[in-house]
Amino acid sequence: MPEEIAIKPATSHYVDVRGERHHVQTWGEPTWPRIVLLHGWMDVGMSFQFLVDALARDWYAIAPDLRGFGRSAWQAQGYWFYDYFADLEALLAHFVPDEPVRLVGHSLGGNIAMGYAGLRPDRVARVVSLEGFGIPAESPDAAPRKVAAWLAGIANPPTFRTYDSLAGVADRLQKKNPRLPRDKAQFLASHWAAAFPDGSAKLVSDPRHKLPFPHVYRMDEIDAIWRNVTAPVLWVAAEDSEIPRWLASHPEGEAGADGLEEVRRRAARVPGARLEIVADAGHMLHHDQPEQVARLIEPFLAGG
Repeated sequence: MPEEIAIKPATSHYVDVRGERHHVQTWGEPTWPRIVLLHGWMDVGMSFQFLVDALARDWYAIAPDLRGFGRSAWQAQGYWFYDYFADLEALLAHFVPDEPVRLVGHSLGGNIAMGYAGLRPDRVARVVSLEGFGIPAESPDAAPRKVAAWLAGIANPPTFRTYDSLAGVADRLQKKNPRLPRDKAQFLASHWAAAFPDGSAKLVSDPRHKLPFPHVYRMDEIDAIWRNVTAPVLWVAAEDSEIPRWLASHPEGEAGADGLEEVRRRAARVPGARLEIVADAGHMLHHDQPEQVARLIEPFLAGG
C-alpha cells in the first residue's frame, strides 16, 4: 500500500441478518456520514481497505461480507441473487435505519446496489457502481441448457483448491491481477483465505458460489428495475477491464472495439446516470487505483 496513505483501523462486527450470522467490517465513527460498501464475487468486505484509506473525508464505512463470503454464514441450499436485496435491507435496518443510504458496490456488489436502488428508491440517497453493469442478456432458449448445468453442478458440488500457504494465495492474486503489489496481495490473502496448522491455506468463501445459476438473465426485467431508480447514479468503469468486452461480446451488445460503448448504452437506461472511466486499471480498480477512484466517488457521495 502507498506509504503516504495511513491504514485506517477497521472494526469487526457480527450481526443477525434474517436469522443468519453475518460479518461486517466498519471504519470510522458511527456519528460520521455513512456509506455502505458491497464487495464483488469471491471477495470480502475488507477488500475495500485501500479505497477507504484513500478517502479524504470522515466517513463511517460499512462493508459486510455478503452471504457465504468471508466470515458470513454459508447457505446449504445455494445462493439466489434476490436474497442479496433482502440481506441488504436487513443490514440497513441495523446500521443505517434513519436516513437514505449512500451505496457503493463493486461488480456483484454494484449490481446489488443498482437493483436495490430501483426496488427501494426512497431508501437510497446515492449509488456508485464500480464495474457492476449487469451481465450479458440471455435468450429464453438458454433455459434448458442452464437448468441442466445447474442440476449437474448439484450432483457434483464444486470445491476450492488447497494452497501450500497464504503466500500461495497471494501469488494467485498477483497472477490474476499483475498490477497488484505484493503487500496488497498479502493483505488480501490474509482475509480471503484461512491458514491451517500445517501452513496450508484455503479460501474462506463457500465454493457453492461456483454453481451455475439455473435461471435466464432477462435484460428487460433489469431495465424495468433500473428505470425505477431515483437517486443520482455514478457508474465507474476501468479502462483495461474485461467486463465491457464481455458485455459487448454478446449478440445483443452494440459496442465498439473497446466494449465501453455497451457500458454507455446500458448507463443511458438509468435516469440521470453518469459514467466515468479510470485509467490504468483493470476490473479490480479499487485495488489498482484507489486514490483515483476515491477522487471520483467522494465528491459525488458528498453531494457534489
